[in-house]
Amino acid sequence: MKIFLRSVLANIVAILLVFTLAFFLFIGLLTFGLKNGADTRPEITKKTILTLDPKTEIIESPAEGISSIIPTKKQILLWDILQAIRRAKFDENISGISIETDDLVADLTHITDIRAALKDFKSSGKLVYAYGNVVSQPTYYLGSVAEKYILNPAGGIELKGNSAEVNFYKNFFTKYGIGINVIRQGRYKAAVEPFLRNALSEENKAQISTLIQDLWVPMAKDISSSRSIDSSTLKTIVDSLYGIIPEHTLEHRLADQLLQKSQYDLLLKEKLGLETSEKLNKISFGRYMQSFLPNAAKDKVAILYASGNIMSGEGYEGIFSYDMVKEIKKIKEDKTIKAVVLRINSPGGSANAADEILFELSQLRQEKPLVVSFGDYAASGGYYIATAADKIYSEPNTITGSIGVFSVFPNFKALANKNGISSEIISTHANSQIYSPMEGLSVGAEERIKKSVERTYKRFVYFVSKNRGKTFEEIDKLARGKVWSGSRALKVGLVDSLGSLQDAVVHAAKKGKVANYEIATFPKKRSAVEQLFGNINQEHLTTQILKLKMGKEYRTIDMLIKSRKNVPNDLKMELPFSLNTR
Repeated sequence: MKIFLRSVLANIVAILLVFTLAFFLFIGLLTFGLKNGADTRPEITKKTILTLDPKTEIIESPAEGISSIIPTKKQILLWDILQAIRRAKFDENISGISIETDDLVADLTHITDIRAALKDFKSSGKLVYAYGNVVSQPTYYLGSVAEKYILNPAGGIELKGNSAEVNFYKNFFTKYGIGINVIRQGRYKAAVEPFLRNALSEENKAQISTLIQDLWVPMAKDISSSRSIDSSTLKTIVDSLYGIIPEHTLEHRLADQLLQKSQYDLLLKEKLGLETSEKLNKISFGRYMQSFLPNAAKDKVAILYASGNIMSGEGYEGIFSYDMVKEIKKIKEDKTIKAVVLRINSPGGSANAADEILFELSQLRQEKPLVVSFGDYAASGGYYIATAADKIYSEPNTITGSIGVFSVFPNFKALANKNGISSEIISTHANSQIYSPMEGLSVGAEERIKKSVERTYKRFVYFVSKNRGKTFEEIDKLARGKVWSGSRALKVGLVDSLGSLQDAVVHAAKKGKVANYEIATFPKKRSAVEQLFGNINQEHLTTQILKLKMGKEYRTIDMLIKSRKNVPNDLKMELPFSLNTR
């Protein structure tokens, strides 16, 4: 009885602790939401420096702003930060911009767009300075646009070039008795290579090598131009990792001075004509944007964000077909919206979900101009949904293409048998048990799924050929799962133009015949309360922990786990690898 009572008491205490924690999280998040929602428009004085600080995180869409219950960084939409830079160019109170972050949390295409906006800002004659301690490569790429780059005397610059690493699991699966049945269409559809091989295929090695080179070349060209370093010298600097040693950064023109942060602030004061004793007025991008008055335009251009993996059903972090269809219908029915930009940042996912979304986008296009803008990724299913567009804009360093289809079915029969576990199937029909984790695919199911994969691939190629004005055979040669950079995609005709989200919005407004317009974003950002109660569930918490612990390998293992739920018409249109350019 004592043991029973002790157990009951322990459970009661645990439940009380959980509810107490939830209560304080609720109060904290509610306070955070109310604080951020309050009208605290700052007053900006003359000679103010707009500052990109370490607390800033650039996000693609409103749906990305929920990675933690109470964010430790100020999350700002890419669109918003670009608009802030453009406004600052003509703001008499803003004298310059200071980049003061070592590792900006942002996608590579985000950094490219922000860098271009800063370059345009410089044309006004206002200053752009940068300061760093231990600086990541993408952040240095951004900061290199500055007229002065100042490094901490004990700091360094991680300028090293691009690389891609692929892990392989074939021997692991063989050792532990895990079987993998793969059905794919497209010889470049290499998402499944880690399960089937111990090394990269020649096709995959070639496409990855080309891709990382395509991503590096424009970055190197921009750095060379801004820092007045010729390309061959920059190659030597990168190969030799000269950026790691502070003195070498001066010698090789990566930095202009070595100063402590307080000395850097004195340098800014001097540039602004301030006395040493005078206050240096700085304002973060988050605070600066609070000073903007709302646009009262009657007409709107909608930006519909499609960011993350494509999945069926409902959800928030990712592209869920049910929710996306609802958003598309809202936009279609809103008479004040005159044009739409579909912003895609997705490696693909479920073929069925992508097809649902494509149909609704095609219906929307019949009512309103539909322009597509690519972010870091617009691959496989991400590219598929773009084929509804009037025009496709891609960044030069977008990863796109990957027109192909696959499905993966693991089985654990050998592993189970080794450990004394077996199974027996009793069926009413030949293929009642289409798939079992113990037995794998039935023979009949495998044949049907092969045909389904072939059919889905042909459907994919058909929609692409229709949108691009090419024959099936022409697109088939560009497809087969092959991945392209945005710059190469333009050359082969998979996109219409290289350009930013801003370019896509301007074109959409022109197509919609509106000059003065407000930007409406979809989906809307969740409130603080919705974020709290929408995310506290076992699956969400488990997912976040796995992502945190496994990093880039999470995607591969997640694909294998989810494949257990596969049915014949849950095929995958997904990028064959994840690439980390940081």
